[in-house]
Amino acid sequence: MRGGGEGRCARFLERHRSALSFLLLLCGYALYLLVGAGVFSAVELPYELQLRREMDAVRRDFLQDNGCVSEERLDELLSRALEASNYGVSVLGNDTQANWDFVSSLFFTSTVLTTTGYGHTVPLSDGGKAFCIIYTLLGIPMTLLFLSAVVQRIMMHATRRPVSYLHRRWGVARSSLAAVHAVCLTSVMALFFLFIPAGIFMTMEKDWSFLEALYFCFISLTTIGLGDYVPGETHSREHNPHPMLYRLGITVYLLVGLVCMLVVLETCCELPQMKSLRRRFYREKSTRELHSETATIVEHEHVDDDDDDDSDGPPVHHHHVPRGGDHAHTPVISSVSQEAASLRQQESDKAFPSTAYMSTDATANGNGKLS
Repeated sequence: MRGGGEGRCARFLERHRSALSFLLLLCGYALYLLVGAGVFSAVELPYELQLRREMDAVRRDFLQDNGCVSEERLDELLSRALEASNYGVSVLGNDTQANWDFVSSLFFTSTVLTTTGYGHTVPLSDGGKAFCIIYTLLGIPMTLLFLSAVVQRIMMHATRRPVSYLHRRWGVARSSLAAVHAVCLTSVMALFFLFIPAGIFMTMEKDWSFLEALYFCFISLTTIGLGDYVPGETHSREHNPHPMLYRLGITVYLLVGLVCMLVVLETCCELPQMKSLRRRFYREKSTRELHSETATIVEHEHVDDDDDDDSDGPPVHHHHVPRGGDHAHTPVISSVSQEAASLRQQESDKAFPSTAYMSTDATANGNGKLS
């Protein structure tokens, strides 16, 4: 009894392995979300409470030092300032450029079409909001098409050909070479598009530390785009004498860096180890289900052909038998066509019982059994 129970359990696990793996993945992802929420809450909540206390103290001290200012007028001023800040207009006395000159607008369109969306600059007018909807509705699919085409061409020269060449030259397993190549490509990308640009941003932005600059680079290239750090928004002209050129350089960096990030992600996704891992969580369709779906399509095509036939009476089904050595080269669709013909024959037998045995004999002599 015990051995039979273990055997049934093993067969159940084998039969539902994909579903159980997917359930495990679902539970693991939910747990990952909960752990992330717990960590962020534990780390950030004390800083938020401290900042709230500091802002309350500053507001209270301001009202005490300026008795002529009422609390209502101060709240009105702060509310208006925050609303303007949300639209990218600062009330501070800095010498920043306008948000909607041509270069700044180019920066905005690049962040919108790549779905980065910092949120620091948004359309102010109703016409601009309406145009943004139409523009992104067409532009985002076009951007995805453009990025996929560029990544596919780069992948051919940066990933597939080097791995194939080293595989032929050294005779090392392709899976091992692909893993090593992915690690090297990731390291090069991190160096040239994360760490080095972070150092440049740290020198250009006077208020940024290296961690904050690295944080901006990673958040931008992964298209998260939180918008808490945006280059060129806090310094004056004396720290950056060419703000438009600086903004244009940032736009080029974001586009090129996004392409390189996608190349790295695609390279990692094409690893045999990753493909094997993904297959564990996919729903596996049996060959019978696939043939059944294809047979339905072929059956509808044959029904359409039979409708065009001028002959009277039930349709006649012709079963083609492969000859000699051609059997090995017969495509899979022939067996599917035969299966569809068999299904239609059964329906015909129900409609014309007098010809059932005759059709069955003809089918048996024609093609034997279905492959």
